[in-house]
Amino acid sequence: MNVHDSERLSGLLEDAGLTRKAEQASNQVADVVVFNTCAVRENADNKLYGNLGILKAVKDERPGMQIAVGGCLAQKDRDTILKKAPWVDVVFGTHNIGSLPTLLARSAHNQQAELEILESLDVFPSTLPTRRESVYAGWVSISVGCNNTCTFCIVPSLRGKERDRRPGEILAEIQALVDDGAIEVTLLGQNVNSYGVEFGDRLAFGKLLRACGEIEGLERVRFTSPHPAAFTDDVIDAMAETPNVMPQLHMPLQSGSDKVLKDMRRSYRSKKFLGILDRVRERIPHAAITTDIIVGFPGETEEDFQATLDIVEASRFSSAYTFQYSKRPGTPAATMEDQLPKEVVQERYERLTDLQDRIAKEENAKQLGRTVEVMVTEQSGRKAAETHRLAGRAQDQRLVHFSVPEGAETPRPGDLVTLPITEVAAFHLVSDPNLDQYSLRRSRAGDAWDRAQAESCGVPTPGGASSVGKTNLGMPTLKVRS
Repeated sequence: MNVHDSERLSGLLEDAGLTRKAEQASNQVADVVVFNTCAVRENADNKLYGNLGILKAVKDERPGMQIAVGGCLAQKDRDTILKKAPWVDVVFGTHNIGSLPTLLARSAHNQQAELEILESLDVFPSTLPTRRESVYAGWVSISVGCNNTCTFCIVPSLRGKERDRRPGEILAEIQALVDDGAIEVTLLGQNVNSYGVEFGDRLAFGKLLRACGEIEGLERVRFTSPHPAAFTDDVIDAMAETPNVMPQLHMPLQSGSDKVLKDMRRSYRSKKFLGILDRVRERIPHAAITTDIIVGFPGETEEDFQATLDIVEASRFSSAYTFQYSKRPGTPAATMEDQLPKEVVQERYERLTDLQDRIAKEENAKQLGRTVEVMVTEQSGRKAAETHRLAGRAQDQRLVHFSVPEGAETPRPGDLVTLPITEVAAFHLVSDPNLDQYSLRRSRAGDAWDRAQAESCGVPTPGGASSVGKTNLGMPTLKVRS
């Protein structure tokens, strides 16, 4: 969701006449730098203020440069940002990202910092201009905010209560993406399966998935994140019966201990969680299921932690986002007794990641020899220069690094290749196919990528606009502190 908000911020600024700065390899310094922040974990605070400190020297050399800070950390810290970093020009919150161009202009005119934090949405973000990071896949928000009260989470106080978009608006945005060449969308919400509560239809999310199946040219539909307490069988049926809904599910566990789940105010227990996974796998046998887990929640005992390990062993997640509990001021958990020592949390975290890494590799091993369809992405991996492999995502969202056989056509990002899995690791799959094992399907998404490349290289396109005289937007290369 933060990535998609950043796409909107880029769209707003480009719509206001700014243009994106060249890649960081360039020596060109941006005129406007925008930080879109998260507040879920403490390290976000540290990274923001560290980067702002580094940028002070850059700005001292360029007085006209502007720095803006927005997002959840801005909503939380408010004027604290200007006290800690008075060289910041604009601070804006989660509810008024559409105000950024105006705030930048006002700050430049008045020669003073502008702080604007609203307590509720002024404009639904999806109505704002968006600069998509990908032409072949896109994010689509179906709701913003959250009605849950998890004791560890600061998001509801920063994003507000859940607000749902009408189905017609969502489907129109998806259709527009498809018309532009995208073949994959990911539906976004803090709790997607509670979608529809605001307008009185508790089955709305399953209906929305089925409606996505009716959009011609849309080949892959994903969503994140559901909440186990609200996850219902009609959604499982919609996933199983809608061909373009991918066999992948992200289902946050957080803890395997019923006691800790109660303390977290998660409103489900481990039995319900495992039951959901069983029903999903019964209807969608090849589904890859991923999760979130927090280690070291206040009061977590060794017995509680063992319950988490037991659930992880039983659940066979293809991957897991594992976090050490981070105390966030303003949340009920921050004031709970029995905050765990760092060394205890670290040791448990390492045991959990060791277990999950083993399970992930074992689950990936089951893919060996399978033939999969992979949508090619622009990112090829760190070792691409050595291996000469490209990369993409299988239907179940597993990362696949693959080579193109000699004599075969090289795919473009957005194209689809079908090939066998010849090697596995814990975090990715590998395919080195023979010529007769390799099949390429050129797609509308690949055509869209070609068009985007032509435009970025300055090749004339119908209706193309000149960028001469525009202001540079971006993130300058920051010197690493010694």
